Amino acid sequence: MRPFFQKINDFLVSPFQWSERGRRYTRIRLMLYGVMFIIFFSPLIVATGLNISEYKRLLKQEEMEQLLWQTQGAQKTVEAFIHELQSVIKFVSREYSYEDLLEKNAVSELFALLKIQYPGFVDLGVIGPNGIQKRYAGPFRLQGYDYSEQGWYGKVLTRRLFISDVFMGYRKVPHFVLAVSNKLPGKEEYWVLRVSIDDETLQNYVSTINTKASHDIFLTNNQGVLQTKSDIFGEIFEKHPFFVRPKKGAITTRYKTYEGVKYLKSYVHIENSPWILGIIKEGYEYGETWSSFRHRQRLIFLGCTILSLVVIVQLVHVITSRLRESDKKRNIATNEAEHTNKLASIGRLAAGVAHEINNPLAIIDQKAGLMTDLMEFSGDFKHKEKLQKSLDGISNAVERCKVITHRLLGFARRMDVAFEHISINDLLREVLGFLEKEALFSRIRFELSFSEDLPMVFSDRGQLQQIFLNIINNAIDAIGKDGDIMILTSLRDEEVIEVRITDTGPGISPEVKKRIFDPFFTTKGAGEGTGLGLSITYGLAKKLGGNISVESVVGKGTTFKVNLPINDARKEGSFNG
Repeated sequence: MRPFFQKINDFLVSPFQWSERGRRYTRIRLMLYGVMFIIFFSPLIVATGLNISEYKRLLKQEEMEQLLWQTQGAQKTVEAFIHELQSVIKFVSREYSYEDLLEKNAVSELFALLKIQYPGFVDLGVIGPNGIQKRYAGPFRLQGYDYSEQGWYGKVLTRRLFISDVFMGYRKVPHFVLAVSNKLPGKEEYWVLRVSIDDETLQNYVSTINTKASHDIFLTNNQGVLQTKSDIFGEIFEKHPFFVRPKKGAITTRYKTYEGVKYLKSYVHIENSPWILGIIKEGYEYGETWSSFRHRQRLIFLGCTILSLVVIVQLVHVITSRLRESDKKRNIATNEAEHTNKLASIGRLAAGVAHEINNPLAIIDQKAGLMTDLMEFSGDFKHKEKLQKSLDGISNAVERCKVITHRLLGFARRMDVAFEHISINDLLREVLGFLEKEALFSRIRFELSFSEDLPMVFSDRGQLQQIFLNIINNAIDAIGKDGDIMILTSLRDEEVIEVRITDTGPGISPEVKKRIFDPFFTTKGAGEGTGLGLSITYGLAKKLGGNISVESVVGKGTTFKVNLPINDARKEGSFNG
C-alpha cells in the first residue's frame, strides 16, 4: 500500500488550489473518502436501520395490544358503574308506584336512603304525565318545574330509560340525569322518576380506573365535548381537538401528534349511555424502553463509527498530510510574493511620479524665491504684506510636496529610514491635530483610550504619521457625517504595541475585505480615489517590522489593528503580528 500512496503524493504534491491538478486531487481525495465510507459504514447503517425498524414495529405492536386491553377493561368498569345506577333507579320505579311517591315525605325518605349508598346523587324527583315535577327531594327549589320542553324528557318517554349528557340545567352546575318512565295503570300516560348525579361522581369514578399504562382517560359525548376533565385537553364542556367517533361495538385506535407530542389514542362507546370512553397514551418514542434502546443503539453506533473513522483517517492521512503542509507553505509564499510584486509596481509608479513632480516643484520654488528677493528690494506698496504671506504659503507647500515625493522615492527604493525613539500616544495626538478641522466639519468625534505606561518605540516618525494619517482619513471618509472614531493603544506583549482604530461607518463586506490592501483597489467613484493609500500604508507597516489587520461587521463598523515592534525592526528582524 505504501508505494501506491507515495506515487499519488508525488503526483499531487504541487499547489492545487487554483489548478486543474488541484481540482483533480480534490476529486481523488473525495473519492477515496467516499469509497472508504461506503465500505465501512454501509453495513453498519443497514444493520442499525433494520434493528431500529424491527424494534420499533415490535414496540408499536406491544403498545397497541396493551392499550386495547386497557380500553376493554376500562369500558367494562364504566359500563358496570352505569349498569349499577340503572338497576337502582329501575328497582325504585318498580317497587314504588306513582301514587306511593306522591305521598308526603315519601320522596324525601327514599332520597335519604339512596344518598347513604350513593353520595353522588344530587336530587330525586317525580315528574307527572304533563312534564311537571310533582315531588322533589334535594337542595334546590325545583318542585313544580316544567320539564316538558327539555330534550331529555322526550327521550326518556321514548326509550323508557335514559342517561343524559353532562349539562348545566337549572342548577348551573355540571350534572347528568338518569331517568326511567313508567306507564300509569289503566292509562296511556307515563310518569318519570328522575335522579340527578353530579359530574364529580363520574369524574372520580373515571379517575380511579386510570393507571400508569395511560396518560389520560376521560369521557366525551358523541360530538366530542368532554364530559369529564382531561389532563391533556382541558375542562368539562371543552371540545376534544382530534376526536374520532368509534363504530358501535368496536375500539378505534389512532396515532396523533398534539402540541409536539405523539399520542396513541383509543375510543370506545359505553353501552346504554351517550358517552364515549377515551384513553390517551404517549407514543412509544417517549417510553423508557424506547429511550433505553436508542441510548444503547447510539453507543454501539458511536463506537463503531469512531473505530471506522480512526481507520479511514489513518489511511487518508498517509496521502494528504504532507500534501496539506507543503501546500499551506506554498500558498503563504505565493501570497507574500504576489503582495511584494504589487508593492514593487507601486514603487515603480511612485518613483516615476516623484521624478516628474520634482521638476515643476523646483521651478515653482525658484520663482517663489525670486519673487521674495524682488520684494525685499522693493519699497512698500499696497498689499505687499498679503503678497509676502502668499509667497510664504507657496514655499511651505513646495517644501511639503518635497517631503511627500521624498517619501515616495523612499518607498520605491526602500531607502533607509530615520529611526528614533517615539511616543505612540504623542504621535497619534499630532496626527489628530492635522485632521481636527476636517473631523469638526463632518461632525465626527474622536474617543481616545491611551495606555499611559506604553514604552517608546524605535521607529520612523514620518512613516508612522503617514500610516495613521491614511487609516484615520479612511475612517473619516467611511463615516461621512456624524459618527465616532475610537482610538485605543495598549501593550499587546513585551515586544509589541497595538493600536486599534475603530469607526462607526457602514463596515466592509467580506469580498472587499479580501482585496482592501491590493494596489489600485478602491470602492470610491471614478476620480475620487487611486486605491493606493491602504496599499502604501500596509507596505510602510511591513517595512517598519509591524503588521496591519482588519476586522469589520457590515452595518456596525470597522477596526484596523496596527501592531508595531518596540525595538528597531532592522535589528530585531521581521515582525509578523
